[in-house]
Amino acid sequence: MTIIKQADLIDSVADALQYISYYHPKDFVDAMYDAWKREESEAAKDAIAQILVNSRMCAEGHRPICQDTGIVTVFVRIGMQVQWESELSVEEMINEGVRRAYTHPDNVLRASILADPAGKRINTKDNTPAVIHMSVVPGDKVEIELAAKGGGSENKSKMAMLNPSDSIVDWVLKTVPTMGAGWCPPGMLGIGIGGTAEKAALMAKESLMESIDIQELRERGPQNRIEELRLEIMDKVNDLGIGAQGLGGLTTVLDIKIKDYPTHAASLPICMIPNCAATRHAHFMLVGSGPSLQTPPDLSAWPDISYEAGDNSRRVDLNTVTAEDVATWKPGEVILLSGKMLTGRDAAHKKIVGILDSGEELPVSLKGRFIYYVGPVDPVRDEAVGPAGPTTATRMDKFTDQVLEQTGLLGMIGKAERGPVAIESIKKHKSVYLMAVGGAAYLVSKAIVNSEVLAFPELGMEAIYEFDVRDMPVTVAVDSQGTSVHTTGPEHWKQVIFDKKA
Repeated sequence: MTIIKQADLIDSVADALQYISYYHPKDFVDAMYDAWKREESEAAKDAIAQILVNSRMCAEGHRPICQDTGIVTVFVRIGMQVQWESELSVEEMINEGVRRAYTHPDNVLRASILADPAGKRINTKDNTPAVIHMSVVPGDKVEIELAAKGGGSENKSKMAMLNPSDSIVDWVLKTVPTMGAGWCPPGMLGIGIGGTAEKAALMAKESLMESIDIQELRERGPQNRIEELRLEIMDKVNDLGIGAQGLGGLTTVLDIKIKDYPTHAASLPICMIPNCAATRHAHFMLVGSGPSLQTPPDLSAWPDISYEAGDNSRRVDLNTVTAEDVATWKPGEVILLSGKMLTGRDAAHKKIVGILDSGEELPVSLKGRFIYYVGPVDPVRDEAVGPAGPTTATRMDKFTDQVLEQTGLLGMIGKAERGPVAIESIKKHKSVYLMAVGGAAYLVSKAIVNSEVLAFPELGMEAIYEFDVRDMPVTVAVDSQGTSVHTTGPEHWKQVIFDKKA
């Protein structure tokens, strides 16, 4: 009989969540570095370089890889011979570990979890509760796998109930392009096949806890149908040319993970869940001898590369930029922003539109300004702001035309592509959309020298801030003529890949 103490589980969960907030798994770093070395697309190579440099900075500085520090997902396997010495339930112990991790004063993590999701959507302030899956298994140990899953990638999850005769590969290849770039590729795709709808989703999520090993599989060769599928899907998805951050390139996925389960004769459930460039998961075991704490990696495991914007980068002063200046910016051009920008994402935009509809004056003038779609992490020590990478821009598409029309906003900054409605509005108003790299939040924050809340402080990380930035790197993703690099880039690289194979 193994006795597991309450404090040991709490401490182990808290330690693991802090650890994964700033340490990428080594297999992910290695796979990204290999992708960087192979990449031929200049835009994609630049994006991967930012992700790798950000990763090393976070490992050294013990600050979050991404401003979206995720919803915590936990798989717990409890041995049948385990006895608990605890006043709390297993769920309560895990959530206490989450609470302590996300409020740690040396590395505050962003609280993103909202209670009453269909109603008032009130922030729980400490990122609890976690999503917990428990099973009872033979043995005298407690095994735990946990991950912090960002909303941008989680929102791109796809599920279907296929016919038994349908092609799984065809469904994946049809579906991946519909996910856009909001899941921050390159990353992994977890796929669950079989069982029932909820079982397929659970398997897809659980598969993402595994290490990247597709190259080892390729070298030894597949030994069953699932391994054949992994290789086939990996190659065909990369042939789509979507590339890093959706800019077009050779690597869209680093690995394909698949789990399957017996299913009904009339059914073929399938779920696909992407893991983003902020891949964060940890594994530990409790055996009754105290907490299980993570071992810090050797920083020499990170590649020695640096990020410098190219010589052709355009420096822009946000305090003096005009619509005439914006009209000269070209799709795919790297811009280094300095000066003052505003921030605002979902909740702020909802409030802005509500005020515009009421005919009242906004608390902050948007005329001639740039707004950054971001919800930053709280600062620690001498930071102006914590990690502050972009959030998915398409969520703001439904607000874009009204905001541009009624406020005179000049430009927007976010992550991934814009939809047709937003692109048409950008073209109509001669605005511009700039893309910052998702998965480079700490690197971006180093360009922010001052931060001040200007409006809606009750929204917390979703308030309107004013950032003062110095040489913040972004890419012109939709120019004032409505040309989107998230359309032209993948189209070009899909053709390049096809021509190479022809």
